[in-house]
Amino acid sequence: MESQKRHPRNFSFEFFPPKTPEGVQRLSATWRQLAQLQPRFFSVTYGAGGSTRDRTLATVTEIRQAGFHAAPHVSCVGSSRADIAETLDLYRAQGIGHIVALRGDMPSGAASMGSFHYANELVEFIREHTGDHFHIDVACYPDFHPQAKSPQDDLRNFKRKIDAGANSAITQYFYNADSYFRFVDDCEAIGIDIPIVPGVMPINNYTQLARFSDACGADIPRWLRLKLASYHDDIASIRSFGLDVVTDLCDRLLSAGAPGLHFYTMNMAGPTSTIWQRLGL
Repeated sequence: MESQKRHPRNFSFEFFPPKTPEGVQRLSATWRQLAQLQPRFFSVTYGAGGSTRDRTLATVTEIRQAGFHAAPHVSCVGSSRADIAETLDLYRAQGIGHIVALRGDMPSGAASMGSFHYANELVEFIREHTGDHFHIDVACYPDFHPQAKSPQDDLRNFKRKIDAGANSAITQYFYNADSYFRFVDDCEAIGIDIPIVPGVMPINNYTQLARFSDACGADIPRWLRLKLASYHDDIASIRSFGLDVVTDLCDRLLSAGAPGLHFYTMNMAGPTSTIWQRLGL
């Protein structure tokens, strides 16, 4: 963990682009509330195969016009080099200087993977096409990527993204702080010294969380799974217990020198704000 302590702390909040006018209004209220916490940036996700590009850009533009820093995601699976180049040119023309570069999920029904199969190829292309214009964040996985052949293979894949030109990384969410500490130590051992910011998922809905976690390979420790499942449909108890668990996790991470936190807000301000206040940030 030693190299992480040298990096300044950065806090950020992630949203997904809304699909309806009501969703747009709700998100607008959410980000304005969270903006009072003065995060370093907001990030906005990007649908499979670039399916939400216009909505992603609209959300980023609204946030930036209010004077806050926002970073759109760019994912490459199912997209051609020309598609990605057009998206990068669009973002650059809008004055955006920070992006989150991901492989992304294959769009359902898509016929081909597109021009890029892996995120390191995307990062390499961004650098070829735009030089140093963008600060590039990439993803990493303390609980290992679900498609990785081995932990060593996963680590090598992460290092390829750094070597291709990534500036910093955001982890998939996790609920075991030791997974993050061990992952960072493993990264340091192979010469990775960029900031690795822990991704944090507040717990609001256990069924949804279990589904997400099974899909993305994020581990919910057995004690936590059983405790959450024991509350059944008692949403208030799930949220109350979830706040305790996630606040304690964040406290451990920051106390050990993690360079900030990146909250997966699910477009809600309440849980993230409460954790923030409890941490005294």
